[in-house]
Amino acid sequence: MARRRRQDSGGMSDAASLVLRTALGGLMAGHGAQKAFGAFDGPGPEGTAGFMEMLGLKPGKPWAQLAIASELGGGALTALGLLNPLGPLGVIGSMAMATATAHKGKPIWVTSGGAELPVVDMTIALALILSGPDRYSLDRLLGIKLPGWITPVGLVGILATVAYATSQGDTPPEGGDQDEPREELAGNPDAES
Repeated sequence: MARRRRQDSGGMSDAASLVLRTALGGLMAGHGAQKAFGAFDGPGPEGTAGFMEMLGLKPGKPWAQLAIASELGGGALTALGLLNPLGPLGVIGSMAMATATAHKGKPIWVTSGGAELPVVDMTIALALILSGPDRYSLDRLLGIKLPGWITPVGLVGILATVAYATSQGDTPPEGGDQDEPREELAGNPDAES
């Protein structure tokens, strides 16, 4: 009986991991596709580079490319369960940067422009790293297992990148001035300039 419970629990954990990684990874890949290709009414690479500069990340083009790689690549790898922990680390990197720049100094709730959703995304990504590849992942199917040192080294790299980016001296505009350009860059043609 105890053996059956353990098997059922493992199967449920694998199913839960599948649900979390496909939802997080799919949405993050879509978010990256907005930046990379202008998909889903997104800003495309030029608009993303402009947004990065508005956040004080200059020059904007390399920061935009890093955001695209983290979101599109990290999201796709996460959704597929491939090369874990690289995909979730990409999600954490992108959302940590968003928290430290676009949502900086705001209350936590998204209704106030806060980092509520990036924090949830980072939490899910970390849980996926800790749980490892589920039995429905491509890692398990293909027998791929990356070395354990990748996670701590990746997290240190993320912290160093965010620290570097936020120490550059340029700060994003405070309050409402930031929201209008963000709406325009996010593909909303009805936003006021």
